[in-house]
Amino acid sequence: MSPTTTTAPARPPKLVFGEIISFAYETFMSNKVRFALTALGMVIGTASLILVVTIGLTGKQYVLNLIQAIGANLIYAEYQGGAPRITNVTADPLTVDDVQAALRDVPGIVAASPVAQLEERIPVGSGKERDIQILGTYPEYHIVRNLAVVSGRFFDAEDEQAHNKVGVITDKMAQDLYGSPEEAVGRVIKLSGLPFTIIGTFKERVDTFGQSEVTNNTMVIPYTVARYFTDTPTVKQIYFSVADSSMVGTATEEIKKVIQSRHRPESVYNVTNLTQLVAVAEKAANALTMVLLLVALVVLLVSGIGIMNIMLATVSARIREIGIRKAIGATNAEIRFQFLAEAILISLIGGVLGVILGLALPFSVRFLTEYRIPISGLSVVVAIVVSSLVGILFGTVPATRAAKLDPVESLRYE
Repeated sequence: MSPTTTTAPARPPKLVFGEIISFAYETFMSNKVRFALTALGMVIGTASLILVVTIGLTGKQYVLNLIQAIGANLIYAEYQGGAPRITNVTADPLTVDDVQAALRDVPGIVAASPVAQLEERIPVGSGKERDIQILGTYPEYHIVRNLAVVSGRFFDAEDEQAHNKVGVITDKMAQDLYGSPEEAVGRVIKLSGLPFTIIGTFKERVDTFGQSEVTNNTMVIPYTVARYFTDTPTVKQIYFSVADSSMVGTATEEIKKVIQSRHRPESVYNVTNLTQLVAVAEKAANALTMVLLLVALVVLLVSGIGIMNIMLATVSARIREIGIRKAIGATNAEIRFQFLAEAILISLIGGVLGVILGLALPFSVRFLTEYRIPISGLSVVVAIVVSSLVGILFGTVPATRAAKLDPVESLRYE
């Protein structure tokens, strides 16, 4: 007789990845309220992460748009005063000759204009008067300062050379005096008895809130005509524009050297550009983004702790189930991955919903208004990755605890 061959009982096949995910999903659906509340913290944290990056990018874009509207290639110079001395000395302000010297000696300057500032009181009808500011400039002033012509035109080189008594006023001044910018064109304003014809109206492309030389009641006239009202060729400011933004830094230093060489050594002149504002704005935006990002990370940390807490409670509630699964052949790795998959599923659901919520605000603004809020695709990727990592990190402890349970003790658990 041939010996009887005994066959070992077949071991149940291991759970594949899809089955584990399906099992985790079924567990999630059987405890929807509990798991949804746990995922809520992840939703808030992920949405905060998206919005924080959006706020940072929006702040940077806003400042850059302001700089572009004022003039990205703009350089301006003004007289600050002299060093303190015991004896009184006369002032040493900028002059129109400094403009010509800079145009001659500094490469890259494509336009420049001095600004001579005067004050005048004009009649506005029925015995009333109004104080206005007069700026004497070159025709290139509206190019250098990137001004927007609202109606009519800006004076040109022909007006300057012919000493034409013409000028342009701000759109707000035109609105106050004549009802609209269009109605202002062709009207006459008398300055010290001389009639000046308004040939156009203008405005700054961005509101500088009174922080520039242009006010609501400003009239700009050719510099050659403004010299009728001044005794010296001194100017308050000089504006320069260079061909490319990459030349701004070098040109700023060269202009300062040229101006300083033409005046007394102790005289102080401020020659600066808007790139410094960009750097300051970027630092401020980055600092704000980092603070808000830390807040978002704290929310994610709290939500991660919530996930770990709920998963530990789930392990305690399913000890008998774990014992049965181990008794029929489930390995520690399979048990560990099952609970880890549940934690990751909660995190990912919360993360995806958070991303949708975080993107909803920027897209709704784009849909309802003309403003385009910048959206970073990288922030979406980071948010999904972070939510997954939170699930892995905070789900590892409960999953490991479940895998280490003794099957015999688990089956005895009531």
